[in-house]
Amino acid sequence: MTAAMLLFALQVAAWDTGKPGAPEAEWTPARTPTSFQGDAVIGNGLLRALVRKDGAGVELRGPDGALRALLSPAAGPLERLALVEVGRGAACLDVAWKTAAVKLRLKRGDVALEIEPGAGAARLRIECASRFLVLPDFFADDILIDAAAIPGSTAEIPSESFLVQPAGAGDALVMTVFENREQDVEVSLAGAGAERRIAASEVAFGKGKIWVAVLAEPRIWHAVELRAEHANKALSLDWTMPFPASWRVELTRPNGLVDSWDMLLQNKKGEEYVKPAWLGGPAEKVNDATRRRFTEVLGFFPYPAWSDPERRGYLQPLEIETRTKFVPVLSYRGPALLYPFNRVPETPSDRFTVVDVARACLGVGPCEYILDVESQKQDLRGVATCDARDLIAAIYAKGQQKERQAEVFKALDDALAFVKHIRGRITTYLEFGRKLRDFLGERKKERPELAGAIDELDRIAQEMEARFAERAEKIKDLPYVARLNDDFRKEALGADGAAKAKAYGDALTSVGGTQDKLVSECRWVARTLRQRAALLLAGDPRLAPVAAEIRTRTQGVLKNPSRHERARQ
Repeated sequence: MTAAMLLFALQVAAWDTGKPGAPEAEWTPARTPTSFQGDAVIGNGLLRALVRKDGAGVELRGPDGALRALLSPAAGPLERLALVEVGRGAACLDVAWKTAAVKLRLKRGDVALEIEPGAGAARLRIECASRFLVLPDFFADDILIDAAAIPGSTAEIPSESFLVQPAGAGDALVMTVFENREQDVEVSLAGAGAERRIAASEVAFGKGKIWVAVLAEPRIWHAVELRAEHANKALSLDWTMPFPASWRVELTRPNGLVDSWDMLLQNKKGEEYVKPAWLGGPAEKVNDATRRRFTEVLGFFPYPAWSDPERRGYLQPLEIETRTKFVPVLSYRGPALLYPFNRVPETPSDRFTVVDVARACLGVGPCEYILDVESQKQDLRGVATCDARDLIAAIYAKGQQKERQAEVFKALDDALAFVKHIRGRITTYLEFGRKLRDFLGERKKERPELAGAIDELDRIAQEMEARFAERAEKIKDLPYVARLNDDFRKEALGADGAAKAKAYGDALTSVGGTQDKLVSECRWVARTLRQRAALLLAGDPRLAPVAAEIRTRTQGVLKNPSRHERARQ
């Protein structure tokens, strides 16, 4: 290892290459203030940024020196290159080309380069060839942009503060974090067939900074193509998790939509699986060897993504007939992508995930605001109707209804509170759907040339009303449930109390179960709208205002879900 490499591995440092393009062995440490004779390099052992005297960009390289991205904030020849800070905590370069100036700052222990705009800096171009581009979504499913599915040479995608580009041969993730969320991101595409790639993305600075991070490690991401013959079969992946974390698994449906799953973890063979916590929430246990799981839309199914104690990865692509009109069959075809999304308690301190990068760049407070952590928490009020039914039935089976009368009556109140809460969420979804359809109708009149895409979004939105109409008879209304409770209080302590308890439980759970299914279906509709709007935008930039409004509204309605909405798969 050369002296320069050793210094690079230990601390934040800066180098002058002496002459443009000189090999690393010839680099010399730089101090402030300095005028560079050759190219300028700053590094911290995890990342290095190199500004060439004869280039218009910034080379972003991993700890192994491999080029991972080329950042272009300007055009024209280099006019100023100065080292304004170097110390134990950070290094900073002041760089100006003919058309724009920026400050590049790299802090100790960070995997992201901070780019602060100066005079003339409007946009940052991030060149990183990759088939996929991921927009992590903290309210629904991620958006997975597949270059193979976009025919044009450019596309717009929603601005959501975070872009993740799987780069290299599964050994690097290039992540862009930005403060400006007012403008959409433009991507450039090149190549054809199997060589089709997203060549670059462009992000507007606005009044804020942009950070570009490199997570470099073998197997930091993995992709596999799912085909019809894989349906419902357990597939052993040619991939081992490089470190324990909450790994997100993107599974593509035939219509191009993506379902985001959290890979199950297992510490010891034969032990229960753990479904990692969602942004600090409690971890879930999946304690059946078949990974059996239940949601109101899908019913019972084997959880489709898991790892064993040796951290080997597995998928079981679902193909489920749901017996619902909205999702008659759930199946997966096309690319499946895995990447480290968030930490778990066992994640080593020297490993980084997407959420780690977001928090390090934006700061914990602003990042928590963007992630809206409080709104991610699931809300439970009262007691689920099936739990209330089972408690009351158990009391009556033991003949304890008189001495435990207060407990029985409390269960009635808790069940009614639960029904009211879920009904409130359903009403919120229905109002959202009606207002959104009004908005789409207005946009269609204003922009008749966009009628095809708007009609598609409208068909999705009207599914909420359709689901409600189909279940209206069984769902009843709140006065009906209140009357059930009142009648039960009056009659349940008599000689035929057990029969009354059963009749009450059957009637109550018919309402509760129908509500649970409906609210879960409404959430599926909102998630679908959110993702489909983004994918339509990628194909037609004229849809930008419509897509932005839909994504804003869906984020609002998806906040503070009830537990029975199954906010996470």
